[in-house]
Amino acid sequence: MALPAGAATPPTARDPSALDRAFDDAMARFGLPGMAMGVIEDGEVVYTRTGGETVAGSGDPVTDATLFKIASNSKAMTTALLARLVDAGKLRWDDPVTRHLPRFRMHEDWVTEQMQVRDLLIHNSGLPEGAGDLMLWPEPNRFDRGDIIAGLAHLKPERSFRSGYAYDNLLYVVAGEVAAAAGGASYESLLRGEVFEPLGLSGCRVGEWSRADAGSVAQPHMRDGQGNVAIRVDGDTVPAITSAAAGGIRCGLDDMLAWARNWLVPTPEQLQWLPRAQREALWTAHTPLPLSARSRDWDDTHIRAYGYGWRLADVHGEWTVSHTGTLAGMYSVLMLLPDRRSGFVVMINGDGSAARTVLTSVLLDYLVRPESGTSVATLAAALEREQEGPRRSRLPDTSGRRPAHAIDMSAYLGVYRDPWLGEARLCEADGGVRFVATKSPRLSGRIMRVHGRALIDWDDDTIDPEAWMDLHPATATSSPRMTLAKVDPDGDFSSDYEDLAFVRVRGCER
Repeated sequence: MALPAGAATPPTARDPSALDRAFDDAMARFGLPGMAMGVIEDGEVVYTRTGGETVAGSGDPVTDATLFKIASNSKAMTTALLARLVDAGKLRWDDPVTRHLPRFRMHEDWVTEQMQVRDLLIHNSGLPEGAGDLMLWPEPNRFDRGDIIAGLAHLKPERSFRSGYAYDNLLYVVAGEVAAAAGGASYESLLRGEVFEPLGLSGCRVGEWSRADAGSVAQPHMRDGQGNVAIRVDGDTVPAITSAAAGGIRCGLDDMLAWARNWLVPTPEQLQWLPRAQREALWTAHTPLPLSARSRDWDDTHIRAYGYGWRLADVHGEWTVSHTGTLAGMYSVLMLLPDRRSGFVVMINGDGSAARTVLTSVLLDYLVRPESGTSVATLAAALEREQEGPRRSRLPDTSGRRPAHAIDMSAYLGVYRDPWLGEARLCEADGGVRFVATKSPRLSGRIMRVHGRALIDWDDDTIDPEAWMDLHPATATSSPRMTLAKVDPDGDFSSDYEDLAFVRVRGCER
């Protein structure tokens, strides 16, 4: 059973050296370029550890102040900002979104009218998982927040409004714009003034900032053979990004632990910053979440739900409040056990999906049932067995690909338009045929033929998955059409190629 709020943690046989073993084993087992990890027990930071490099091979070490992309852990900071505005009387959770953003539209008029601020935060809109994420990623691109709001009207729902859960990023961008409208300043300015400054999160960054002024900044990595290669490396000036409210904040370990302690053991000043009533609103269950077999087997979880920017679940009989963050080459997790006033933070600047999954369970067991002796090696082996078979059977072999010829595709060449992604060229170039998305120029690649289908071989190897391209002939009433689909059916949901519906609007310009 969970402990009553404020109760002392019962004596346990925790071995602090187990944390060092978990850190070292995860770094070695998963070949991580760098990692930062911190643990809180009964309100106090009892462990911090960093290792590896900000850029593999650079000799620049990861430190407690090194900035990591926290990705979707940004969502809880966005909802805290909204809660501040609610507490100040500048908006209400049940306000219609259109009260603050009159131009806001969903695909169905009734949903537009009924959508409340709270609905932007709890993944119950009826849209498909990750709908419209191609307007956010890959970065950089040319979509602004006005484009996001305009594009929502063209994204078709897959279920009725408020009938179920499907993870969404675009509506968090909208939520950031609601905050800006209600607060009378940009999302970035409000977040700095209403969240970072009052809580002393002096290292966190959002919007445009100088890399030199920030100090140590971890760069994302991908695996290349046996090594790690930095990808999408920051320039001297890090630009403001459209996705900030959904996943665009960067913080170091010290600031993330301070952020966590604000929730676990708030000071009187922090309770003035955000009173308990609003804290409870953020941690109230709104949308039930699916429960995986792994959650049942590893964590003895029976129920999961989404609050305002937080996931809520029982783990071995204890209440947990958490979130993860995932971007290309960057992974994070923030886990809180409020009844124990304990928790942990892990941030990784490499291909860290499996490492995060394993470390989350190892650290939960360390805090909740240390007698279990759960190890990185044991859970890593279990995860490999779980993932290997199904994935291999579903991923097609595309090694026999060959370049497509313009003459064979002449009936389909031209400029196509999708209602929300905009225009894309399918034209002869470089001795073959190329696909180029106008507003997302990194979505560019050469058309290949394999298994009788066309495939877009992206120029940027960090864009995964690749896309099948299917062309549909003109009819008496319509121009040629183009649809896309993930080559890897288990690929990231943010590559929402299946939601695109291109129609040819003109020929290729010479």
